Amino acid sequence: MKTWKVALGGVVAVAAIAVVYAFTRPDTRSQAAAPPMQAMPVPVANVEKKTIPIFLDYSARTESIRNIPLQAKVSGYIRQQHAPDGADVIEGDLLYTIDPRDFQAALDQAKAQVQRDTAALAYAQSNLERGSTLAKSGNLAKDTFDQRASTAGQAEAALAMDQAAVRSAELNLSYTEIRAPFAGRLGKNQAPVGTLISVAGTPLNTLVQLNPIYVTFNPSETDLIEIQRARAAGKIAADILLPGETQARHRGELTFIDNAIDRTTGTIVARATIDNADLSLLPGQYVRIRLAIRTEPDALMVPQTALGSGQLGKYVYVVGEGNKVDQRLVSLGPSDGDLVAVLKGVTEGERVVNGNLQKIGPGALVQPLLQ
Repeated sequence: MKTWKVALGGVVAVAAIAVVYAFTRPDTRSQAAAPPMQAMPVPVANVEKKTIPIFLDYSARTESIRNIPLQAKVSGYIRQQHAPDGADVIEGDLLYTIDPRDFQAALDQAKAQVQRDTAALAYAQSNLERGSTLAKSGNLAKDTFDQRASTAGQAEAALAMDQAAVRSAELNLSYTEIRAPFAGRLGKNQAPVGTLISVAGTPLNTLVQLNPIYVTFNPSETDLIEIQRARAAGKIAADILLPGETQARHRGELTFIDNAIDRTTGTIVARATIDNADLSLLPGQYVRIRLAIRTEPDALMVPQTALGSGQLGKYVYVVGEGNKVDQRLVSLGPSDGDLVAVLKGVTEGERVVNGNLQKIGPGALVQPLLQ
């Protein structure tokens, strides 16, 4: 029994020594070299200096320069509509014809009256000339001569009245043809053929000028200072963008600023005149207007895709020494297409990470891929 206890004690002692050795011997695995950190491939772009235009953007609405009802100057029946509803017409195009027969008859009558009174005037003048010769020889009483002179004067006046009546009849006859006073687009016809219309009655149609066209917007009184400064330096170009457009297809210039600021909104009415040769802009459309008020030289530009957002604001990752990234907080300026100006935080020539921002952090090792 003693022998068994002695043997068991020896085994326990050996086991204890083994445990102590296991905990005290050096860990060769921990002393082995750690594997190298993997470099994340990331696209990078250089910070570049360039001169960029500075814009002011506003919501705006289009307005026609001229929008008039087409009304008749004489009464009569509509004889013909020459341009269909919604047609684009040019100045002078014939749009409607009113039955001209009554007015043609009035003109013929006035011309006949001119012929009659022309003959009467010729006789009165001839009679006056004969009376003048007789009066000089004493063979015609002065009262009779005065009567002949009065008759000739009345005949001249009657002829002048007749000629005025002819001109009036010609005007009335011309009013039976309703022509486009300017180039534009017709609306819906309101007077079908056969309709009896009266002077200044129901309009026959409406005509709207489409080219050029106004775009009206409301800049704030703060922006007004910059706009006035730019206007003093020269014309302000304006670009118009329709909903969904990223590139302007219509251009013009700022042509009007109102003379008072609305006290309730702190804005002022302004207007640009825009070329609309393709007639794609219609009055009443909502658009965006972009005013080019100045240029910014030597702006430090980075891609907008290089920007990240954090609790402290916008930042970029700059590739530094050893291809390790450094997080920089930035202050942003105006944008120009896919680029944005950085006012503070980077310098020219530095490389910024332009993608995979969510996969890296400050101090991360990257493999730059210049785009």
